[in-house]
Amino acid sequence: MIDLRIDGAVAHVVLNNPDKLNALDEQAVRDLGAAYAEAEAAGVRALLLRGEGRAFCAGRDISGVDPRDDDVMGYLDGLVTPVLQRMSAFPAPTFAAAQGASLGVGLGLLIATDVVYVADTAKIGSPFAALGATLDSGGHALFVERLGAHRTLDLIYTGRLMSGTEAVAAGLFSQVLPADEVVDVAVAAAERAAAGATAAFVASKRLVASLRDERLGLWASMRQENAAQAALCDTDDYREGFAAFQEKRKPAFRGR
Repeated sequence: MIDLRIDGAVAHVVLNNPDKLNALDEQAVRDLGAAYAEAEAAGVRALLLRGEGRAFCAGRDISGVDPRDDDVMGYLDGLVTPVLQRMSAFPAPTFAAAQGASLGVGLGLLIATDVVYVADTAKIGSPFAALGATLDSGGHALFVERLGAHRTLDLIYTGRLMSGTEAVAAGLFSQVLPADEVVDVAVAAAERAAAGATAAFVASKRLVASLRDERLGLWASMRQENAAQAALCDTDDYREGFAAFQEKRKPAFRGR
């Protein structure tokens, strides 16, 4: 079950199937994409994703899957990847709070989120060695970029899971926190972002995506930065930010 609650300018998306460690079947993936679409249509200025219970998301729900006729491409390429792309392109800052198992598709949900806070109890890695399957949902790209080829294959071959503390130390995610604090910290961060200059945040989000996906060099990235800054000059929040600085007061951004 995917729950969506909109609280002011922040959308709260909750994976709410704790008995199955929030594992996602096909309908849950569709519902997750629909929740993001609804949040976007509502015009929220930040989004928080979390899982109910002792896990963030243990990955795909394979409890009823027969490997002899499993439509892997239909599930991953037809369902999961488009939802991850929608999540990544969400037109506002996105945050995730992850505790316990964050594996497979669950890891992909974190990869597609802007800022990820993990609990020290988080379990991150590739558990697929025991299934005869391979890491999916962007895990290879994340691990090779941050850990290098040798450490990536060590995790894949051994099935060893990193703790949240180890994952943050390796540069995979943003911050590690005690399990009883991670959601509160993520909520507070989302609320702060929702009160900020949304267009400027989205401009940075797109610049970071270009650096990641297009492997831009310094000068190409600088040209994109310059163009983004020039475009922001026409926004109300840009003018408000300058006025607040000049008048020595706190800015009141409206997200436009």
